[in-house]
Amino acid sequence: MEKVHEKPLSLYNGSLSVFRLGDLAVKITKVKKGSLNNDNLSPPTSLLVVSPIIPGTYPVLLFFHGFVLKPIWYKSLLQHISSHGYIVVAPQVLIFIIPTSPQNPTYSFKYFAFGLQFSSLVSQSEEVKKAAKVTEWLSKALESVLPEKVQPDLLQLAVSGHSRGGKIAFALALGYGIKFQALLGIDPVAGFSPSNRSAPKILKYIPRIFDQTVPVAVIGAGLSNQSANCIFPPFAPNGVNHSEFFNESKPPCCYFLAKNYGHTDMLDDRIAAIASWISKSGKGPKDLMRKAVGGIVVAFLEAKLGEKVDNLNAIVQEPSLAPIILDPVISVK
Repeated sequence: MEKVHEKPLSLYNGSLSVFRLGDLAVKITKVKKGSLNNDNLSPPTSLLVVSPIIPGTYPVLLFFHGFVLKPIWYKSLLQHISSHGYIVVAPQVLIFIIPTSPQNPTYSFKYFAFGLQFSSLVSQSEEVKKAAKVTEWLSKALESVLPEKVQPDLLQLAVSGHSRGGKIAFALALGYGIKFQALLGIDPVAGFSPSNRSAPKILKYIPRIFDQTVPVAVIGAGLSNQSANCIFPPFAPNGVNHSEFFNESKPPCCYFLAKNYGHTDMLDDRIAAIASWISKSGKGPKDLMRKAVGGIVVAFLEAKLGEKVDNLNAIVQEPSLAPIILDPVISVK
């Protein structure tokens, strides 16, 4: 088998600025539910807010984490995006998992391992409702948790998510009438199989069926449909993963496949290393995966929120500019 090597960190020259950290220093703020003095201004759930500290007005990106993950575990990725001039708001929409019985109708996402069944404490439909409440909260109180003289531009609002959170982002953009300017799915997942999808069941298996009014970018992980071992199934199985989300998105839409990386390889190093025990992981440096994902997100936001299309066009036309192998790259206008 031919060996494929990613660009070593020491050799990657960052020929596109979006794949490097931006010029803006950023601040990470943890906002707990109920932590604000005014209950009416308190967020509906705990949040991680990553923002530039230089005074100014910045677009806002909502980011939803993956199954049983925490926003802080994406710290490096979110800092990368924010350093290019974006306020990133990452809610904690799912707290933990508990053993449960299959008879409980409020649980929609089940997982089997070592003879035990686990489910999320909150159904995904409830998670989407919570996500909608977070979106409503932005206009009420986001500014109050930002650095001094930093203001959000909520007319330039985008939504994104990883894994289960990617599906939340799509469900929010499709079903709640919220005016987003861009939608990004990072290895989104809709369930265990086409016959075992979690509610709301947004995948219809009809090309370009999504009735979205915003441009879409889907970033897939090439190894996410593979098992890490004989105990745990693939985290993004065929039929419910990135390719189907892209197939059902209306133009304009873009697709980028990180060919040699896995479902959790964009997480911070320590968490990605732990996750590799249960989720198929690539052999390349995880820092390069984060640079690639962060750079694609920034380039897409630049193009769709700021009409600066040069970086996105460059990646689409010449994928080798990225720090990892992107294959295929598809743009449908």
